[in-house]
Amino acid sequence: MLVEAIDALNVKSDGVYVDCTFGRGGHSRAILRRLGERGRLIALDRDIDAVRAAADVEDERFAIRHASFARIGEVLSELGVGEVDGMLLDLGMSSPQLEDGNRGFSFRLEGPLDMRMDVSQGMTAAEWLATASEGQIGEVIASYGEERFAKQIARALVAARSRGAIDTTGQLAKIVAQAVRTREPGQNPATRTFQALRIFINQELEELSVALSNSLSLLKAGARLVVISFHSLEDRIVKRFMHEHSHSAPVPRGLPLRESERIQPKLRLVGKPMRPSAQEVADNPRSRSAILRTAERVAAEGVAA
Repeated sequence: MLVEAIDALNVKSDGVYVDCTFGRGGHSRAILRRLGERGRLIALDRDIDAVRAAADVEDERFAIRHASFARIGEVLSELGVGEVDGMLLDLGMSSPQLEDGNRGFSFRLEGPLDMRMDVSQGMTAAEWLATASEGQIGEVIASYGEERFAKQIARALVAARSRGAIDTTGQLAKIVAQAVRTREPGQNPATRTFQALRIFINQELEELSVALSNSLSLLKAGARLVVISFHSLEDRIVKRFMHEHSHSAPVPRGLPLRESERIQPKLRLVGKPMRPSAQEVADNPRSRSAILRTAERVAAEGVAA
């Protein structure tokens, strides 16, 4: 949803924008094409491979930082930037991450069971599975994968690790397949388990919540927040955040309060949620679950946008 996302940002030629998930730079390059000489783009990515790929962007208006988008406020402060004119978050996995077996994200490719987006820190999926209790494993798979067979999978994983380490994607996929006898047509039995472990290992939902909260103090009046999510857990967080901050706080019935004294919303919803076109889904099947939501920062009382 490249064009839709950049259109939603409403890029000003002299604005300052943040691409919170650089990936391989598709959105960043599109933003730069719409910026004038005085414009500026700051990109972040927690994947060092993505940061290395950004070396190909030779543009004085562009800066890249190796950081999670939960640290966006800190990164902007280090760069001497206060407020920005727009933020874009393209959540989920990038194609290079999925297509590199050594990263451990795909059940289709044999490789080490890593799953870290930032390989410079944190525990791998294999390390966590080796030490977590059966209850913890089941809870993660149920909560982050919405897997109805979570208990059976957890039991099978604990039994398997007693016979030897589970340290490859192939091992994990095989164990899950044996524990899950039925599955939706066309879906690999390990799909939800791999999703759950990846989200948990990278604390994706927690980091998303932090980034959204930080955006309120970083967006100028009239600035846009654009988020593309790929599964229901992400989209639920984004939807609730935008809804909560685009409505006035409820006032108890009978409380004498002037309209001007009510806590005013900080965001305004822009348009309806968007999904990829049929042509895009045909060209890129991975985009089929994407949903794009946009909100605009509202000016404070008495301040012009």
